Amino acid sequence: MHRLILAIASLALSAACFAQQWQIDRAHSAAQFSVRHMMVSTVRGHFGKLTGTVIYDPAKPAASSVQAEVDVTTIDTREPKRDAHLKSADFFDAEKHPTMTFKSTKVEPAGPGKLKLTGDLTIRGVTKQVVFDVDGLTDPVKDKAGLRMGASATAKISR
Repeated sequence: MHRLILAIASLALSAACFAQQWQIDRAHSAAQFSVRHMMVSTVRGHFGKLTGTVIYDPAKPAASSVQAEVDVTTIDTREPKRDAHLKSADFFDAEKHPTMTFKSTKVEPAGPGKLKLTGDLTIRGVTKQVVFDVDGLTDPVKDKAGLRMGASATAKISR
């Protein structure tokens, strides 16, 4: 089994010679965010459960794809009252929409070791196109559990 280590969002890539399927490694991955609060401070947080699959073909990056799911009920901003408010109908409406999903529609090179990952992000049942900047692609590394690799993907969205 292949596992993918993600630092920020959801994507994976490799310098391998053929297309491979990778599973996002929940133990070494994170879906994190930062939000300006009242234009005074920046609130940072993360979601505790991120799952998904990446298919990457280094010879044909356009044939690559990413699917990821984030459990919004696992949001953590280190402030329980704020987390409860974010789970409410005012924001994520986690009771009706417990997950947000991402499904890629296009992967394209964006310079050495970089990609642009375009896809559909669905939050609260509303789907919008987002573009992730992918950086820090690693070559696969073999350990006791099998092959691993990593990357960071960031995007800016407007709620």
